[in-house]
Amino acid sequence: MREFAYDVVCIGNAIVDVLAHADDAQVARLGLSKGVMTLIDAARAEELYAKMGPAVEVSGGCAGNTASGVAALGGRTAFIGKVRDDQLGAVFTHDLRAQGVTFATPPLEAGPPTARSFIFVTPDAHRTMNTYLGACVELGPEDIDAAIVGSTQMVYFEGYLWDPPRAKEAMRKAAKIVHAAGGRMAITLSDPFCVTRHRDEFLSLLGREVDIVFANEEEITSLYRCDFEEAIERVGAQVKVAALTRSEKGSVAVAGSRVVRMKAEPVAHVVDTTGAGDLYAAGFLHGLTQGHDLADCARLGGICAAEIISHIGARPEADLAELAAPALNQAR
Repeated sequence: MREFAYDVVCIGNAIVDVLAHADDAQVARLGLSKGVMTLIDAARAEELYAKMGPAVEVSGGCAGNTASGVAALGGRTAFIGKVRDDQLGAVFTHDLRAQGVTFATPPLEAGPPTARSFIFVTPDAHRTMNTYLGACVELGPEDIDAAIVGSTQMVYFEGYLWDPPRAKEAMRKAAKIVHAAGGRMAITLSDPFCVTRHRDEFLSLLGREVDIVFANEEEITSLYRCDFEEAIERVGAQVKVAALTRSEKGSVAVAGSRVVRMKAEPVAHVVDTTGAGDLYAAGFLHGLTQGHDLADCARLGGICAAEIISHIGARPEADLAELAAPALNQAR
């Protein structure tokens, strides 16, 4: 059996998250769409930043969060994404590398600045994201490092990357490389609006260029335009593995006709749901690449998601490997 240098290579938008608490009135006053991700331009980014309350700035982005989680669990991981050679780009790069993630994508030397996402967290723990993509949109096929992608068990990428045409080309290149090397390709559907924009293409990808899909309940039902139970059957027939999250209802893992329903891990107090899906994916992927059973992968995903929603921000504060150890030891 081939020895891979990496367990998971994550590809996505390299974004610095700017998080602040807000009430529903402020969200409405700013004209924000609560609970979803909205793309904004540079002028809107400056406006929102000026009107935010005290904020926390941390490296983020869906795939970056997942890479960080895999590394925290002890997995070997790399990230591919585009930053500018500016202050936020340096912060993002340092943060990711400090967590043990390989990040070697050359930064932009000119053009738009490093991306940032303004995240308003309401008392009900919902997060409203407004993202200026900046340098992210410059990701292209030339940024896909064949040496890295060709030496990993799994490539995991954001559905958001299906928006910029050159990023789409990059993902197709990554799929060819990883499959030729005997690895697998996984996608997270990102959000319901992303699914709506690319529904036909996503359906075509699954089972062909993509082997594994991650989605929440709203995303998967939007993809198949049916209820959740029917969506389970349809996705199970289309991909090798599907991991479907349902917030407080837990998650459902699917592999062909096998369906595993996992309860959510208990959380004393939900503070911020930012990154819950990203860290669920980290736990699930780590379990999968370490050869664990489908149920153990779902359990590990739930443990990681529970940790991340217990505090503000999408990077773990507790020792994920320590939290996961009892579940993994029990699985052996």
